[in-house]
Amino acid sequence: MDTSTALVVGSTGIAGTALTERLVASGWHVLGLSRSERERAGVTPVRVDLRDGAALDAALRRAPARLVFFTAWIKGQDEAENILANGGFVRDVLRSLNESPVEHAALVTGLKHYLGPFEAYGTGEVRDTPFHEDEPRLATPNFYYAQEDELVAAASAQGFTWSVHRAHTMVGFVQGNAMNMALTLGIAAALCTYAERPLYFPGSAAQWNGLSDVTDVELLAEHLIWAATHDEAANLPFNVVNGDVFRWRWLWPRIAEALGVRTEPFDGTVRTLTDQMAKVEHLWPELVTTHGLSAGNLHRLASWWHTDSDLGRPMECLTDMANSRSRGFLAARPTLDSFSRAFARYRQANILPGNPNAFGYMT
Repeated sequence: MDTSTALVVGSTGIAGTALTERLVASGWHVLGLSRSERERAGVTPVRVDLRDGAALDAALRRAPARLVFFTAWIKGQDEAENILANGGFVRDVLRSLNESPVEHAALVTGLKHYLGPFEAYGTGEVRDTPFHEDEPRLATPNFYYAQEDELVAAASAQGFTWSVHRAHTMVGFVQGNAMNMALTLGIAAALCTYAERPLYFPGSAAQWNGLSDVTDVELLAEHLIWAATHDEAANLPFNVVNGDVFRWRWLWPRIAEALGVRTEPFDGTVRTLTDQMAKVEHLWPELVTTHGLSAGNLHRLASWWHTDSDLGRPMECLTDMANSRSRGFLAARPTLDSFSRAFARYRQANILPGNPNAFGYMT
């Protein structure tokens, strides 16, 4: 194995998939750590449970990893369990790599850094937008803080540099990962169209009218590699978003048009995806058969609650990218293009129905 080896922890998730593809395309050999890593060109599978410290040590000791990327997370029953599990695997992975030639370790987190954990999400103290990278932590316990602390402590002890990448809602292509707004909305649209029902905007008035941004996972992958290979990006936290801002009242009808689904003007009533899909999700097996889709279990593809959480926030939500821009990372993505490309890839993979117009979808 050559010396240009990167370890991607969570290599089959939405961020890990895009990062692995980009690393391989750039000539890196990848160690793909996941319980379900499949055979991919340029990727050596490391199939291990992140909760099993002994198994991690056996799998990773003296692994030839120069770069380490954490793109995974474990959902516990409450934030105390989240802290224990997610801080723990960062510590255990890096401890297992103590004899490896690690030069840089990068951690993907998100805007719960500013909004608080799931059980206190947006309900306590919330910073003004845009969120800035140098703002002090909230007083609420947060597993992102635990992960950052483990990362920085290991970097100091083992002599490598670090970076933290706080992404907003991730948009992109991945199979078998439900926490993906693009596929969740795509499946919701297909179900509503099949049932001859409109798909209503599922969020709050604050999200509908306020400014927002999202993160294209291909841009995130580019940012992760940039930070890991440029000295000026060492030992810093970064917000990572597309670079444009939008209001959902502008984006929603364009997404509905791209998906070929009928929608109605937002009247301020919150109609969550969880409630809307409860009326139609039983049609998924029939829809799959009718359109000859390769898709399987609905709840391994779409996550109503996760998109409801993103779009139901009671405040506008956007970030500042000063740390990246001031250090030379200037890449950006138009958000509507991010969604459109993701929808196209899901159609090509036969997970969503093909051209909406081919199935008589109403626009």
